[in-house]
Amino acid sequence: MTFRWLMGIAILPLAGVMLSCNDKEDPAPDPGGRFEVIRDNLKGEITEGEVVLDSGTYKLTGKLIVKAGAKLTIKAGVRVEATATEEMAAVRYIGVAQGAQIDVQGTAANPVVLTATDQRPGAWGGLVICGRAPINKGVSAISEVGDLNYGGTDVNDNSGSIRYVRIEYSGFSYTSEKEFNALSLFGVGSGTTIEYVQAFEGSDDGFEWFGGTVVANHLVVTNTLADVGDDLFDWTEGWVGGGENWYGIRTNAGNRGIEADNNSNDHAAIPISNPTIRNVTLIGGSQDISAEPHALKLRVGTKGTFDNLVLANWITGFDVESDESISYVSEGSLVATRVRFENVDIKARGKRTDGGAADVSGVFTEDASATGAGAGAAKPEWTDGWTVGLD
Repeated sequence: MTFRWLMGIAILPLAGVMLSCNDKEDPAPDPGGRFEVIRDNLKGEITEGEVVLDSGTYKLTGKLIVKAGAKLTIKAGVRVEATATEEMAAVRYIGVAQGAQIDVQGTAANPVVLTATDQRPGAWGGLVICGRAPINKGVSAISEVGDLNYGGTDVNDNSGSIRYVRIEYSGFSYTSEKEFNALSLFGVGSGTTIEYVQAFEGSDDGFEWFGGTVVANHLVVTNTLADVGDDLFDWTEGWVGGGENWYGIRTNAGNRGIEADNNSNDHAAIPISNPTIRNVTLIGGSQDISAEPHALKLRVGTKGTFDNLVLANWITGFDVESDESISYVSEGSLVATRVRFENVDIKARGKRTDGGAADVSGVFTEDASATGAGAGAAKPEWTDGWTVGLD
């Protein structure tokens, strides 16, 4: 199935060109070389105008890149299925470049689903967004997945809007050190809207921020399969955004609930990672210490302000590492208030850069009435209707 142009050249709107689905006929050839959507062969580069996926299922057969000045809109209820591949050069993912926009218009009753035909962790690359907000890796950098530029000076940069979407079975791996996440956010600015997103059974992190200023609310990560690893949430490179209402649960032998870094090569690099995050529930699984079952691993110079947390079924609640992050605990710029622990062996422990132990008990204050994401360790009501795997 394909899309066709709705308007002739003589009446194209100045703001761009919109594509819409036509179920009755094939598109006429487009001599202008504009992007053509083929329902069973979705891939390529969108270089101008607005492309709309408006109903049904589309097969993602290669990388789909939205370039600067272009926009990809995905309507409520649309399903995008990445087809199977084992080839590094043919990995399927959706990338939104600097200056481009994505508009995912899911609803609670009719979410957008980005998934794979091969329903296993690591089957495809997920969604990658690159913006022009500050990072501390340099003025700009190349994304570790997707090879897109990111970073800049625009704290209010707008990469679009993402609402009510599930990203399933992501985490395609190039190497053990280079893997896609479900949602990868590289230098994304605060003008971008991200809310009601579930990362389901991905093989790497659910959400990862590489610098930027974006705020992300109502996030869910669900990992139950045996071959799912790494962290539920992760940030690095100077992320100074934040979020509210995060619910992460794993029942397997994966790693941490949150892994938080500033910059592993320069712990004092600016901007310093310093998000503000409220209303969080993190539920652990395996008690295998080799998997580092820490609810929050805070290290290499990150700061952060957390409030209203429920941490359940972890060996360690707060693991704070490196002299810089430990000093931020002392000065109060790395702190968690209203924390409730359930079945957590060690509430907090610290390790200096030289490996010595440090007292970081001041990183948290307890509150037995903390509700976390809304219902303590139970499934919060705001997840009803659009998530899977929580009941």
